[in-house]
Amino acid sequence: MIGENLRQFWQYTGFANFEWTYLLMICIGLVFIYLAIKKEWEPMLLVPIGFGIIIGNIPLFPGLSVGIYEEGSVLNILYYGVIKGFYPPLIFLGIGAMTDFSALISNPKLLLIGAAAQLGIFGAYTVALALGFSPAEAGAIGIIGGADGPTAIFLSSRLAPDLMGAIAVSAYSYMALVPVIQPPIMKLLTTKKERLIRMKPPRPVSPTEKKLFPIIGFLVTAFIVPSGIPLLGMLFFGNLLKESGVTRRLAETARGPLIDIVTILIGLTVGCSTQADKFLQLKSVYIFILGAFSFMVATFGGVMFVKIFNLFLKPGNKINPLIGNAGVSAVPDSARVSQLVGLQYDKTNHLLMHAMGPNVAGVIGSAVAAGILLGFLG
Repeated sequence: MIGENLRQFWQYTGFANFEWTYLLMICIGLVFIYLAIKKEWEPMLLVPIGFGIIIGNIPLFPGLSVGIYEEGSVLNILYYGVIKGFYPPLIFLGIGAMTDFSALISNPKLLLIGAAAQLGIFGAYTVALALGFSPAEAGAIGIIGGADGPTAIFLSSRLAPDLMGAIAVSAYSYMALVPVIQPPIMKLLTTKKERLIRMKPPRPVSPTEKKLFPIIGFLVTAFIVPSGIPLLGMLFFGNLLKESGVTRRLAETARGPLIDIVTILIGLTVGCSTQADKFLQLKSVYIFILGAFSFMVATFGGVMFVKIFNLFLKPGNKINPLIGNAGVSAVPDSARVSQLVGLQYDKTNHLLMHAMGPNVAGVIGSAVAAGILLGFLG
């Protein structure tokens, strides 16, 4: 009887159910954690995702009801926020409550840069179709180019739930790699003269403008893409909580404890969903390649749009094309990249405040693009 009990115990251990693919995924999780701690690349995202990858790839005996894909398990219940898509709107609520749209309000034409950077989404969508992905899958993959993890999760949960783990991990990975991917493209596409362009200081924005912006912004975007309401509504609502001046406690909760809790849950469960047997497929490789392509095209689109737009602007009103990269919605990392690259050529030319305009416009743009894709593919 003791021998039988020992054999049964062994069957339930991870050692008995081990395969090399689980070890590979655990190593990937460790790399994520290393990059977060050692390099400080998006630690708030990569630490939960990396540890989630490790949790999700502990070999399990079927039927223990602890795996993320086992109905009714604790992890499965937590994963419902990803599957049903209600974590991303809560993230957008927090983003809205911590975002200052002053740079965009003071210079509305910067909104066009955020729109131009969405070129990566539709470029990757086209290539994904050519590789044999269905239109819905291609749309979900393309949104990686928006450099917005919550939007990628929201859209893929509706269009391609089977690919959601790979899409989410890819989106967050490239968000963390913003300081690595974008500078070479920015330098390649611009001349020294363009990098030295000085922009006019942003005009002061009144409190009334800040209060009206989330209301007007929501009405305009929601009427254009009603399918984007879950993201756009929460983004602008969060910003109204911040700017109204009478809901400070709610704004602090949204941008503090609430977004922190949801970030932990979304990162951990997305990481757990990368179970080796579900994740290690040829499609996942294609998704990572297409994700990198879409991100580079988005950066290309933003920078090149500024260069072309400058042809129609008078001297003194021209835009430094180094802020074109900030059109992707990796807030505020891509804006910081604009600042750092600009300072390499002129230590007195601070671009951060200007770059925040297209950066927050990119957040709106990625949500609008998601709404468009959901509208005709959902």
